[in-house]
Amino acid sequence: MTHPQSDEAVLHPETLAIRAGRETSQYREHSQSLQLTSSFTFDTAEEAAALFAGQVEGYTYSRFTNPTVSAFQQRLAALEGGERAIATSSGMAAIQAVMLTFLKTGDHVVSSRSLFGSTTNLLSGVLARFGVETTFVDPTDTAAWADAVRPTTRLFFLETPSNPLTEVADIAAIAQVAHAHDCLMVVDNCFCSPALQQPLALGADLVVHSATKYLDGHGRVLGGAVVGADRLVEQVYLHVRTAGPTMAAFNAWVLLSGLETLYLRMERQCASAARLAAWLEAHPSVERVYYPGLPSHPQHVLAMRQQKAGGAVVSFVVKGGREAAWRVVDTVQVISRTANLGDVKSTITHPASTTHARITPEARQAAGIVEGLLRLAVGLEHPDDLQHDLAAGLG
Repeated sequence: MTHPQSDEAVLHPETLAIRAGRETSQYREHSQSLQLTSSFTFDTAEEAAALFAGQVEGYTYSRFTNPTVSAFQQRLAALEGGERAIATSSGMAAIQAVMLTFLKTGDHVVSSRSLFGSTTNLLSGVLARFGVETTFVDPTDTAAWADAVRPTTRLFFLETPSNPLTEVADIAAIAQVAHAHDCLMVVDNCFCSPALQQPLALGADLVVHSATKYLDGHGRVLGGAVVGADRLVEQVYLHVRTAGPTMAAFNAWVLLSGLETLYLRMERQCASAARLAAWLEAHPSVERVYYPGLPSHPQHVLAMRQQKAGGAVVSFVVKGGREAAWRVVDTVQVISRTANLGDVKSTITHPASTTHARITPEARQAAGIVEGLLRLAVGLEHPDDLQHDLAAGLG
């Protein structure tokens, strides 16, 4: 059964992160129950037929209906200000589900050129093989989005801030362009999470997440999600139901606990990131720092209007290219050497040889992924310890 809720419209998001979207059993457990079952039973054949036909609400098969997953979907939708969410097995599964739901052979996508490497490969590789063309544009140049539109354009896609250069795109302005051409506007909100940014309120039609990152916050499980209006999410749900890129119940249960601390974690991580970004910007071995919270960031004013804080990811270019950058990575003792982000443990990676290694050198160059670039995802350790750890490799 669905747990009775207070009027969510009057609750603060910090409360919704803990209280929204609970599904309880007849035992009335206080914590969210974990329903590890592949299928559900029915009292009669008539009831089964009604459930499978969608004539009544209930649970049939965990590929597309599970109480624990439903609780996660309801809670995330409340935090994003969306009518509905559908959970998937990973962030990339969420993006793929959106693309395969709304695109067909002959369609055209306008996308930011500054994307996670796998997203770029999905658009320029996988979808291209099925006759879907993509034009990649500068995410910060709103006019470029309008100029790229064709009669066959169906969808705009961007992530903001971008991975790894934290470029900030004007969601509201680009959404106006998309809607003027009857296109869907899809925003990857992974870097900010709903704690810092709500793209739907700014005009986006759908929000996608890698729940693996900040929504979990502890590096434990994989997950993804699509959030938006019910009429759009219903179409994505039908694709997920058929194709099966489903979130496991256990993963949803873990992610629900992650959401409970999301706002506290993001507040502390953003504060530490801002402090480290300022220190790195003044360091003689650092050529450039990319962090929306710094006044030197090209889209700082926009970021402070669109986001509640600068975020917890700081990217910076070390003088000396790959050799110098790898020296920093190899020297750290506290910070984890891994390509994941959004964890309570700080992580560092060299994008050109990890997250963006599979895209062409030309695409990396166009996206600004230079050999001296490092991406630091700031966790919950004391910022003094993180600064000391980085200083050892920077010299």
